[in-house]
Amino acid sequence: MDFSIRPANVEDCKDIARMIMELAEYEKMAEHVKVTQRDLEQDGFSKNPFFHGIIAEVPEQHRTKEGHTKIGYALYCYFYSSWVGRAVYMEDLYVMPEFRGKGIGKALMRKVAQLGLAAGCNQMNFTVLEWNKPSLDFYFSQGCFDITATVGYHCMRCEGEALERLAQP
Repeated sequence: MDFSIRPANVEDCKDIARMIMELAEYEKMAEHVKVTQRDLEQDGFSKNPFFHGIIAEVPEQHRTKEGHTKIGYALYCYFYSSWVGRAVYMEDLYVMPEFRGKGIGKALMRKVAQLGLAAGCNQMNFTVLEWNKPSLDFYFSQGCFDITATVGYHCMRCEGEALERLAQP
């Protein structure tokens, strides 16, 4: 399958928003998606972006029946680990179902790894749902490991009213 991987630009935000919803539906979490196309435009393509993205695209002759040529994406950001220094966090890795198994997800993940290494990162972190065996198998096949199982870390979150209360003096 002919495809290309390229940096995302502001014009991609409509398709990124579409694919975020597709991913959320697959993960049975669609009701939790609050990010809009406008949020993506502001947060990813401003002077100080909160995230970076890459797009997987196919030529017109391989477009979906709905007419989409943007068929996958990865969102990532840089952070700092107090143990190993620079690191990259891959927030999302998504390929539309009809394009899976063709090396596109691997190419997206490889590009995030390349970008991380080029930025001096020592590790790439991401999360995956425990029931998502196809994704777990894929990540294990790429040499990744589950730090919940091996190190014992849990991914924690504080949001909404709890975050507001925590921020109070």
